[in-house]
Amino acid sequence: MSDYLNDNPNVVEENDLPSRKVSEDDQLLMGSVGSQTCLKKKRLLLKIDNSGQSSVQQAVELLDKMLLLNSAPELTSDEESVEETDGESLEQTNEEWEPVDAQEIYDLTAHISDPEHPLSLGQLSIVNLEDIEVHDDGDYNKMAEVIIRITPTITHCSLATLIGLGIRVRLERALPPRYRFTILLKKGSHTSENQVNKQLNDKERVAAACENEQLLGVVSKMLSTCK
Repeated sequence: MSDYLNDNPNVVEENDLPSRKVSEDDQLLMGSVGSQTCLKKKRLLLKIDNSGQSSVQQAVELLDKMLLLNSAPELTSDEESVEETDGESLEQTNEEWEPVDAQEIYDLTAHISDPEHPLSLGQLSIVNLEDIEVHDDGDYNKMAEVIIRITPTITHCSLATLIGLGIRVRLERALPPRYRFTILLKKGSHTSENQVNKQLNDKERVAAACENEQLLGVVSKMLSTCK
């Protein structure tokens, strides 16, 4: 008897996943932390433009480590320093003119590992670009909403709640607190659609799951492949 719930999932090649076109300079600057949000922070940290001629780009690996710190320091350039009395952080300023879009949400979630197969959620088409909605006008003082509809590989998948939890943890760690996330099963993709949807968006259940060390260990393993 097979150990897998789905022995033959449809697989999309990694190179065929939807992606944002970036310049060679940006690819170099992204390093191992490849989200657009981190790219913006690196540009600020280095105080450079997109030029590939800057010698400070050799410090990309160090910047990656800095950006993964639990509590990164707030940094501003001399030209763009913000007065403390303004009550506005640099991150808030950046958010106002460049809101997150569906492609960035996809980039953050598509490389999460499936808990069953040695493949990503993007490769298994569990996460799809066309099933992501972002409602964000770029105003840091207003709440923004992200809606993701996931498609399990089989209609009776028992791992759908775990996959949804992994997506939620990934987004909550990557984006500012003003973002709210709604994670749903795509209509008709699961036999227990309503029940799973309720579990995925129940704050108390999510909080309890995040306090379970064993469960968090599984989620951490799923997120270890994120770029």
